[in-house]
Amino acid sequence: MRFDMRSNLPRVSGRSENNQGNRCAWVFASLLAAMTMQASAAGHLLIEHAWIREAPPSAMMLAGYAVLRNDGDAAVEISTAQSKVFGDVSIHETVLENGVSRMHELHGLQIAPGAEVALAPGGKHLMLMDAKIPVVAGTVIELTLILTDGRKVSAAFIVSADTPSPAAH
Repeated sequence: MRFDMRSNLPRVSGRSENNQGNRCAWVFASLLAAMTMQASAAGHLLIEHAWIREAPPSAMMLAGYAVLRNDGDAAVEISTAQSKVFGDVSIHETVLENGVSRMHELHGLQIAPGAEVALAPGGKHLMLMDAKIPVVAGTVIELTLILTDGRKVSAAFIVSADTPSPAAH
């Protein structure tokens, strides 16, 4: 195989740059580069200002809050969540229906590139059920968000009696 100095493309034979093999090699290389660039596009989920509201010891459910930020170049979708401290973790949203607040389970949460979603009181949140340890102020609990592509993103959630200010994290 020789190189054509005018185009820096490999030449299959000694023919001119109009060689069909050169064109096929160039098209193949271009397609391969495009596929590689597409495959490298990925979302990158950050969990910030993560906290759990302290509840009485007899509480069956608690709620986890955070700011979820995608600083990647593709959307991320959270399919579920888990924790060794809770028997069940799910994503919920509080909505107002006919003047009454109701919670609905969300079966996925998508975050566009460069966007963020607030998990906050009165809105979207993590529903934490069946605590296996006492959940008291000052406790740090790891929660893991599982993305639809199988990646897992974990964060330390701080238990607080009051809504912490963002500067406290």
